[in-house]
Amino acid sequence: MIADDLRDKIISNQYIVGGVIPTELQLQETYHASRYTVRQAISVLVTEGYLRKEKGSGTYVNEFPLTTNENKPKKTIGVITTYISDYIFPTIIRGIEKELKADGYSLLLSSTNNDYTQEKECLERMIDFGVDGLIVEPTKSNQYNPNLATYVTLREHHIPIVMINATYEELNTPTIHVDDVETGYLGTKELIEHHHKNLLLITKINDLQGKYRMKGFIKACEDHNITISSNSILTYTTETEIDIYDQVVTHLQKFTEITGILCYNDKIAKTLIGNLSNLGYKIPDDYSIVGNDDSVLSEMGEVSLTTTVHPKEDMGVDAANWIVNTIKKGTFEKDIIYPPKLIRRGSVRDLGETNVTRDKNS
Repeated sequence: MIADDLRDKIISNQYIVGGVIPTELQLQETYHASRYTVRQAISVLVTEGYLRKEKGSGTYVNEFPLTTNENKPKKTIGVITTYISDYIFPTIIRGIEKELKADGYSLLLSSTNNDYTQEKECLERMIDFGVDGLIVEPTKSNQYNPNLATYVTLREHHIPIVMINATYEELNTPTIHVDDVETGYLGTKELIEHHHKNLLLITKINDLQGKYRMKGFIKACEDHNITISSNSILTYTTETEIDIYDQVVTHLQKFTEITGILCYNDKIAKTLIGNLSNLGYKIPDDYSIVGNDDSVLSEMGEVSLTTTVHPKEDMGVDAANWIVNTIKKGTFEKDIIYPPKLIRRGSVRDLGETNVTRDKNS
């Protein structure tokens, strides 16, 4: 969006040829965006030829912007993620960018905010630009996607695509992801092995990752003879995430036998820990909580989080290598599936044989 707006201002002569555009700090304030996001937007326009950067001087509007596919720089890989500037995504993108640069490729970056309409716009932008390949994180991968036909069109034009973190099962597209069933299984097993018998899973349901982690949760409970009921799982979507924390607190106050909680990711886990702490609960004394992704959030705050690992930068590097090798060879590389591992920290308590219950009004 920032790149599009700057491009429009260049074309309409609001930023004149040979002139300097505002500084990164000024653009951050104007667009309410992070420095990383602003730099990526500028990078897009440098790649397209609208801007040039001069070290120690500033970023200038080029005299002859490259506006046609005939003039566009070659060897460009499109990267579409659900988000860009928060959580684990900057690390994934850093891995992609580092490896593409080493192979002489430019990166054209877009984000969908997990929204189909924005995904369609991103895909159309990539097609118009004429990218040589695409690395895509699917949007709401556990739901029907109205943009599937666009992906088929890309494949018909022999543009290689690899998907990260999940895939659209209808397309059978090559993918690079963590074994999310095993991720859910490992986190659940950690709670069970610490003698938690009344468990709660909080998972995102409009993405395949959440669906598969739920599958792992159920499998671990069945393998260890842990009873599952309709009260054992709470789900949310991209749109309802803001409401899930209050729902969890209400749920825990109603079902006081719950002692162990498995969360979709570290963001949910750490926010929940903060909310419970504000209500007077202690972690892990009152509740044991396991996250997922081993993000920077996991070691922030008073309670370090037991969590499962997401490879992040390695995934970015592998995705870049996958797409470059596929372009060079003309044949698809194999899928990459990472086995998860658990990082034990301070958010899980061993109950031993103790049976813990709580007053609903505590």
